[in-house]
Amino acid sequence: MSIVSFTSQLKHLKVVKVPYRFKHKDTHWSVVKKTKTHTTKALEHFDDFYDTVYGRLWPDVRTALLAKNNKYMAVVNNFSDTDRIAETLENSGAINLRAIYKAQRQLLKSLEREKANQRKLNNLNKGIDEFHAASEQSLQVQSSGFPDSTDSKDETEEDSMYSNNSAVPAELLSIAGSESSGNLDLDRIINPQNELSMSSLHQYVPATQLKGMEDYILESEHYDYYKKGSDLSIKVEKQRKLNFPEYLNIYTFEEENDTRFSSPRKGSTGVLDYYLLDGGSILPVLALDLRPNDHVLDMCAAPGGKTLITLQTLLPDLIVANDTTFSRVNRIKNVIDQYLDGMGQWDKKLVISQNDARAIGEQDKFNKILVDVPCTTDRHSLHENDNNIFKPSRIKERLQLPEMQTEILLNALKIIRPGGTVVYSTCSLSPIQNDGVVQMALKKSWEETNSIFIVKNMSPSLHPLKCIYNLSRHGLKYGQVLLPSLGNNFGPMYFCKIIKVR
Repeated sequence: MSIVSFTSQLKHLKVVKVPYRFKHKDTHWSVVKKTKTHTTKALEHFDDFYDTVYGRLWPDVRTALLAKNNKYMAVVNNFSDTDRIAETLENSGAINLRAIYKAQRQLLKSLEREKANQRKLNNLNKGIDEFHAASEQSLQVQSSGFPDSTDSKDETEEDSMYSNNSAVPAELLSIAGSESSGNLDLDRIINPQNELSMSSLHQYVPATQLKGMEDYILESEHYDYYKKGSDLSIKVEKQRKLNFPEYLNIYTFEEENDTRFSSPRKGSTGVLDYYLLDGGSILPVLALDLRPNDHVLDMCAAPGGKTLITLQTLLPDLIVANDTTFSRVNRIKNVIDQYLDGMGQWDKKLVISQNDARAIGEQDKFNKILVDVPCTTDRHSLHENDNNIFKPSRIKERLQLPEMQTEILLNALKIIRPGGTVVYSTCSLSPIQNDGVVQMALKKSWEETNSIFIVKNMSPSLHPLKCIYNLSRHGLKYGQVLLPSLGNNFGPMYFCKIIKVR
């Protein structure tokens, strides 16, 4: 081959540039730089923020959030073959949530009665001991032959006191003598001599400022806006009892049981047997305290699970399921078609609407409003890259979430009928999106309308479900949050119940 022909062939050869990383012996060809995913960014954000908020609780919550064994509950469709469905679910080992609540509540009542009886017995024993001690002191004074050091008035009062104690019925004395005297719980006694004031009884009210919030301001400049509402004082009342609708049948598996429900099938009526959803989604609907003839608005209803649960109670006269976009409204319609399919009178009692929740203006039409706002959807953000709120193109949207949430809740507070109930909920652990939004919306409502609200602390009423739900009020002033745990991996779910007084 001549030099000329060889040179001409070289012109046709493709020059391949060697990557920089291959030029160095210390970098193996198989080492590829990992691209940071949206889920990774979400986890980094949660680690930085939630660790300062939840402290020692965060590692266990984090583990549960990252696990793929999140649990579901099955809501029986009352428009299908209910008896057959219940029997099938129970044969699989699932338990009716309402039955759990009733059984646990009865057990707690029994324990409270035992404690009350024990306190009465302890108080009786204390009174008898004091009587005997006083009697012995009196006998010693009489035997000494000297008058008591107190004046005649005090002697008269003591004699009267002793004579009253001496009237203790013999049967009570015999009961007290037959039982072990037990120790008195001194921590439960308020001694007037200690000069306790009412203010001292409120010293354990949760702080309105959470440690570590300063770090989050760097992430979101909006936080200062919400912290302004912390000077508002709202009355918080304990709710002792939970109204569990008679026809709402929800099935779950016990703690540490990760059995999965099978996919629902169509029954004899042509609709699906049950609806599967995260067990935490049940709580905001229960908090609504649904009653016959209620008019209910689900402001941000998609995908439609909470609207369907509301329907399954068979209680409201009207349910309006609203969302803001065509695609989200279609998701609601698909769920209703699969589980209701135009059956009977309920087809006329259900309205699906497409409106911006901030602009709904039907004043006093509704006495129950569910405000399940768009949020960071913490569990979804850790497992799904598609449409993740932590993707770079959605940064502005994410930072503006609390502002939008506040505006939606504020509108609900304005249009709810006096005496009505608003339940605000998110599937986020963020105190900014949770209590922070509640605080700011209540403050703005007071400034703009002078309306008065009461917040319900539902912890006492939900105590019978502690065997199912890992509920907490950690760092919270108004609502409660369902913390995921490996034993019962539901949530997260925050919810707050607000009653409009006037």
